[in-house]
Amino acid sequence: MELASYSDYAVRLVNTEEPARGTDALTSVDTVRSLFGPSSQAARRATDADVTRFRSVRSRLRAVFTAADAGEATLAVDMLNSLLLEFPVSPQISGHDFLDDEGRPRWHLHLAEHPSNATAGYAATAAMGLAFHLTEYGVDRLGLCQAAPCRNAYLDTSTNRSRRYCSDRCATRANVAAYRARKRLESERSAATGRSADTSQEATARGPR
Repeated sequence: MELASYSDYAVRLVNTEEPARGTDALTSVDTVRSLFGPSSQAARRATDADVTRFRSVRSRLRAVFTAADAGEATLAVDMLNSLLLEFPVSPQISGHDFLDDEGRPRWHLHLAEHPSNATAGYAATAAMGLAFHLTEYGVDRLGLCQAAPCRNAYLDTSTNRSRRYCSDRCATRANVAAYRARKRLESERSAATGRSADTSQEATARGPR
C-alpha cells in the first residue's frame, strides 16, 4: 500500500458523522472494524472501548479538515502534528503484493499496524496518510463538502484545485439548487419589472392632475 492511500483512512472516519444532519454511524464495534477494511489484522483487535476512542480521534481529524477548509493552514498543521506525536507510526519496507515482470518485489514504504490497540493503529495510519497528502499536495487540498448540509470531508486530487464537493451526487444537488435559485430570482425580478411597468402606464393614462 502506498502512503497516499492511507489518507483515505482519515476521510472514512470523519465521514461516519454528519453533524449538520445529526447522524452518526459510528455506534458499534462492527462499524469500527469495517473502517479498517476486510484484510486488516488490526480490525480483529477492536473492542467496544474503541468506539468512544474512535469518536475522539474523529473529532480531531474533522477539526484538521475544518481549519484547512477555512484557509487556516497553520492551525491545521498544528493539530495534525499533535495527532502524529500522540500516535506515532512504525514504518517498514515491504514488497508484498507488488512484483515486477520478473517476479521480484517492488519495494515500497509500508506503515506497520500498531500492536497496542485498534484506535492507536488506525489513528497513526490516518494521521500519517493525511500528513503525506498535506505536504505533497498542499493544505488547500483538504476540504469539506460545500453542498449544505453535507459537510463530508474530501481530498482534492483535481489538477486545477477546483473540487468543492465530496461526491458527484452532492455536486449535482448543489448545481440544481443554484439553478433553481437563479430561476426564482429571475422570476421575481421579472414580476417586479412588470409591476413597475404597469404602474408607470397607469400613471401616464391618468395624466397630470
